[in-house]
Amino acid sequence: MFPANRAVEEADVCFDQDSAPPIPRGVREARGRDLVLTARDGNRFSAFEATGATPSMAAVVVLPDVRGLFRFYKQLALLLAHAGHDAVAIDYFGRTAGLGERPGDWDFWPHLHDTTFAGIRDDVAAAVSHLRASDPDRKIFTMGFCFGGSASWHQAANGLELSGAIGFYGKPRRPEETAGAIDRVAGMACPILALMGGDDPSIPLEQVEELENALAGAGVPHEVVVYPGAPHSFFDRRLHEFEEDSIDAWERVLAFISTNSSREGR
Repeated sequence: MFPANRAVEEADVCFDQDSAPPIPRGVREARGRDLVLTARDGNRFSAFEATGATPSMAAVVVLPDVRGLFRFYKQLALLLAHAGHDAVAIDYFGRTAGLGERPGDWDFWPHLHDTTFAGIRDDVAAAVSHLRASDPDRKIFTMGFCFGGSASWHQAANGLELSGAIGFYGKPRRPEETAGAIDRVAGMACPILALMGGDDPSIPLEQVEELENALAGAGVPHEVVVYPGAPHSFFDRRLHEFEEDSIDAWERVLAFISTNSSREGR
């Protein structure tokens, strides 16, 4: 991500194709649909929208891991809608791979290498606009995982008038980035929530501490939570030993959205 056409040197594979969000569905009715969104540069990309039975005050743009949009993130969008927050999960690869479903063994790496900072920003902006189409004052949050976790924090500094940016195990500065999220804290215009694994060799705890210190130094409202012993991608229904961590993380996500939905302005 990010400098135009610069190859990604390293990216962590996050959830497997058969992974699933670990939080049971709630009682609210929700429905989902595939859709195609268009960014301001004309890029058409796949997305999945989940909506509740009644319009929600706050909505979420879901940013997947390195493989883009697949089942896990559609299920997550539905869970958010069940919890009362409409959601749109986006795909990163419309510019190079086109539209539609992809097989589980699809080679995403060449397409990941071609993602750019500007392209992801414009695609997120299109999703934000879609969610605000019926209510220009709607509170919008981003929520991402791994590659998407870092990208979510970036959006806080991209002028999208967000109410918050949530990242699960995002890298404060990815190897391919000339400027990571940690380098952009001075421009972040909304609160940040970071949910990190304490046993994640790809993101040493020293880097997590550096991120927290940078946010504090810039005066950005934030919460950085480290789950001791939890690995990268702990938020997975199959990882029963981290069920309590997943429940706590989910509750923190919902509390973060609720708290920051009540702030003045967006």
